[in-house]
Amino acid sequence: MNTNRKLVTTLFQKIIGQKKARCRCSKDETVKSIAQSWLENSSFHLKESSYIRYRNLVWNHILPELGEMKLSEVTTERVRDLIRQLLRKGRKDGRGGLSEKMVKDILALLKTICRYAVQKGFEVPCCFELVKMKCTEGQVQILDREERTALERFLLQDDSLIKTGILLSLYMGLRLGEVCALKKRHIIYKEEILQVRSTMQRIQQLECTDGRKTKVIVTAPKSSSSVRDIPIPLFLMERLERLRFAPEDSYILTGKPERFIEPRTMENNFKRFLRECRITEINYHALRHTFATHCIENGFDVKTLSEILGHANVNITLNRYVHSSMERKKENMKKLQVG
Repeated sequence: MNTNRKLVTTLFQKIIGQKKARCRCSKDETVKSIAQSWLENSSFHLKESSYIRYRNLVWNHILPELGEMKLSEVTTERVRDLIRQLLRKGRKDGRGGLSEKMVKDILALLKTICRYAVQKGFEVPCCFELVKMKCTEGQVQILDREERTALERFLLQDDSLIKTGILLSLYMGLRLGEVCALKKRHIIYKEEILQVRSTMQRIQQLECTDGRKTKVIVTAPKSSSSVRDIPIPLFLMERLERLRFAPEDSYILTGKPERFIEPRTMENNFKRFLRECRITEINYHALRHTFATHCIENGFDVKTLSEILGHANVNITLNRYVHSSMERKKENMKKLQVG
């Protein structure tokens, strides 16, 4: 009986000792060490592009402000201070603050790292539920009806494959990276369907063995919902006919397997076309917003549109990509009658 009591006491003291050691460790652990641990652990399951983005956010924005701070000092107020600092003068070139979206991403990343620390047994006093960001609605760029017509007329002047790529975004809502990664094998001619299976992007190269700081990669789309099949409009099927007998591995934008056009070059081509059309410069992603708005104006149901765009749910489609034009607002207001 005494032996069992001694054994229980010994085990109890061991558990208490482990808890005390863990508490001592939590007071001494710094944000830098736990962030490095999280990055190392995450590198095994994150896409390379995502890992590099998170790594840059950690090293460029989180560690300069909080790196040497102990986890026990990461309070709610200190995180609020960090947000204010980043919004006011967070840019590395000293030209003011970061965008609200980037600061939101940094806050979400810091929250993830702190959650990881808690799972490892460390103490983090910050209550992230109390840290709120008041975000202003940015002006979303879309082409109005006249601009869209002018761009369409320009793009349809010839059968340039680059212009075909832009039409794929304007009439099918494809992202820039998705267009650049498209290959002939993704065109199912018999069913008149386009398969979105990959995306292209230029990312930072962590190990510069060839002296280049960046590299182009082709990976799976940004999410599982982005993998999708989209019916191809008839006029685009006619433009894609010129690729019917091209090698299966040929890129749609070049017609050749060994040559691709990267997103940065495609964006520059698009802006050059806008100048030739005398349209105010917008970024390539505005084509996706224009497509979504055009679809709603033409009576698309939101569920169908959401799946075409590759969104996880219809709320993303409604909140981010559907914008009512002034013409649409006027048409709806005319429906109101007295009596």
